[in-house]
Amino acid sequence: MTDDWRQQADRVLSRGRRFDRLIPSFLLRSPLSRLGYLWGTAVGFIWGGLWSTGPVERREGLWIFRGMPAWTYARGGVCVGGCYLTGDTRPSRAVLRHEAVHRRQWLRYGFLMPVLYLLAGRDPMRNRFEVEAGLEDGGYVRRQRESRP
Repeated sequence: MTDDWRQQADRVLSRGRRFDRLIPSFLLRSPLSRLGYLWGTAVGFIWGGLWSTGPVERREGLWIFRGMPAWTYARGGVCVGGCYLTGDTRPSRAVLRHEAVHRRQWLRYGFLMPVLYLLAGRDPMRNRFEVEAGLEDGGYVRRQRESRP
């Protein structure tokens, strides 16, 4: 496998940083974005509380709701505020590292997060939020072994 995806990921992140400069600073990492994060966490708690049939635990700063029906979340799971909603499988450390980045994104963007994520698109290779969270940790690309000299 080539590292072409890494070059594309760098371009996606660069474009995202340029876009962020257009967002008024009072909307980013502010009391307003914190309120959006708390709102997202409340939505996650309600949705997780309604549909989770598995254990609820706290790991990596996230409330993890397991046992969710597949139709209640996208892909392997979804981070909403400080909640990670997923199926029956206990998430690995790598996945939780990935989701913890999404939690920090929620803290940065608050109410803007769902809109910006939607605008970034469903393709994880082109979605700046997925790229920033780590495509390897998120399971979107195969982890590369480090070559030895």
